[in-house]
Amino acid sequence: MPRPPDPISQRMFSAVIFDMDGVIIDSEPRHERAFLDVFEQMGYGQTHGVHFEHYIGRSDRAVWLDFISRHNPKWSLDELTEWKQRHVIEILRREQPIFEGLPELVAQLASRHRLAVASGSVHPVIDAVLAMRSLRHHFPVVVSVQDVAQGKPAPDIFLRAAEMLGVEPATCCVIEDSAAGVTAARAAGMTAIAITNTLPAEKLAHAHHIVRTYGEIERLLA
Repeated sequence: MPRPPDPISQRMFSAVIFDMDGVIIDSEPRHERAFLDVFEQMGYGQTHGVHFEHYIGRSDRAVWLDFISRHNPKWSLDELTEWKQRHVIEILRREQPIFEGLPELVAQLASRHRLAVASGSVHPVIDAVLAMRSLRHHFPVVVSVQDVAQGKPAPDIFLRAAEMLGVEPATCCVIEDSAAGVTAARAAGMTAIAITNTLPAEKLAHAHHIVRTYGEIERLLA
């Protein structure tokens, strides 16, 4: 009996929206390292109580709000956010851990689709990443968690990206690496491709399609 058509490869998309952390750049472990360094400098190196796996795909703000509610530190939310932000930018600029195959995928898709970045990171971090490997000119639209009322798993960030691209959400394909991001994409009415850069496939089972390489994404969207 013939295999039914793949629900993604048979669709035409107006736009492809990329998450950044864990999709464009291997930054999840670097974000964790930056947080741990800041916790150590604050004097909470052994007592911070943060379980980073609970925050994959979510914003720094979510981490800091929980930390503040637990410890009531002398620093404000803005001070803590900027402290960690400066540190992670230093790490990313020094190491430039763009995923192998990502720049080639972006260049290929940019010739056929409008592209956007929709990230839980703040604009200074996004700008630092997109300055690498000449990525910025491929993305006419960049949306940060700073631009919306709610971060992932709420759909706000993806809906804002579609609005700025001038396309209907149903015509967008999202590339994500986190369960929260997949949930947000689906809540926005978009098609979600999950890549297993950060989480195993079983934790991304609610995506429309799960891949392990950027070549698989290229084949799906060709």
